[in-house]
Amino acid sequence: MPGTNMIVMFQAFDSNSRGDAVPAAAAQQAATESEAVAAADKLAETHAGAVAWRRDVQPAVGEMSEPIILFRRGLVGDFN
Repeated sequence: MPGTNMIVMFQAFDSNSRGDAVPAAAAQQAATESEAVAAADKLAETHAGAVAWRRDVQPAVGEMSEPIILFRRGLVGDFN
């Protein structure tokens, strides 16, 4: 769709003392879907979980789609 951009993000999660997922760090943007999936996969090896997702963005009208999960492993909390 004209005027639509895509943002691709990934984030790692750790678990707190109650076993809840908490962000290990702020979500990071990737250049491509495959880069985000590879980064999340690597993060999942050393954290409780990780997720990679994308969103379609239409800046001209200020709209953003719901996240489309590309990769998810382990304990993942709110990343929306």
